[in-house]
Amino acid sequence: MIVPERLIKGDWVYLTAPAKAIAEKDVLAAKEWLMNQGFHVEVAKNCLGQHHYFSGTDQERTTDFQEGLDNPKYKAILCARGGYGCARIVEELDWTQFAQHPKWIIGFSDVTVFHHKTLSLGIQSIHATMAFGIQKNTPFSLTSLSSLLFKGEVTVVSTPHPLNRLGSARGRLIGGNLTIVYSLLATPLKLDFRDNILFIEEVGEHVYKIDRMLQTLEMNGVFDQISGLVVGGITEPEDTTPPFGKDIETLICERVKHRDIPVCFGFPAGHGEENHAMCLGSNVVFETHSTGASLLM
Repeated sequence: MIVPERLIKGDWVYLTAPAKAIAEKDVLAAKEWLMNQGFHVEVAKNCLGQHHYFSGTDQERTTDFQEGLDNPKYKAILCARGGYGCARIVEELDWTQFAQHPKWIIGFSDVTVFHHKTLSLGIQSIHATMAFGIQKNTPFSLTSLSSLLFKGEVTVVSTPHPLNRLGSARGRLIGGNLTIVYSLLATPLKLDFRDNILFIEEVGEHVYKIDRMLQTLEMNGVFDQISGLVVGGITEPEDTTPPFGKDIETLICERVKHRDIPVCFGFPAGHGEENHAMCLGSNVVFETHSTGASLLM
């Protein structure tokens, strides 16, 4: 797996919005934070635009992201926010230059589409906060991103959870947003789950939809292939009337109860204040024990 170059102070970071539109105040906050880390920042032409739901037309967003991929000046691409839109442009992009001269793609949620793409090219990427979250995430969440960019070393830990399954595993860290992992199962961007550590997170989905996604992963043999499961924030779930009858943690436990793998719940990554940076594609040591869980990258 190829590791893009670590950044140094004075490097350029490209800020672009490949999906949902974003407010100017969030972009300015992200730019200020990046500059405080010692980076120069270039904001994409259409980053502050709006075309209905999106930051621009598919063509505008494609052109912006292509600039980030191709321009050798930029050492990292920070996505502004998720929502929806990356799947509409991922196959319109030319990844040739990026594959030859890799750089860090940073983001989460809908940006999981790009993480799948980089993994298919054998290149690591960073699951972390975006411009939209700079003012919302904890200081440690931001520090963890800086640490990954500068040093490439980070250990993410979580507190104990009564449903954790104790054990340890090694493998490449893969995954991201559950909806994206599920929706790309039948595409060329499907993840290689074999002997890898799967991370999932989600926000604002109905419980029955999450159950459907988990069932589909199970029918695809995902839980038989992975060596460990890391469950991040599953935030703001919606229920039906009448209620579905089971919570999300129970649904996940049902999927893995016959699998001899470590499982962690409540990992501090996803759509919450705690969104610690993680390097997707890196070889990790995943441990769950009586005092919590950890991912060593």
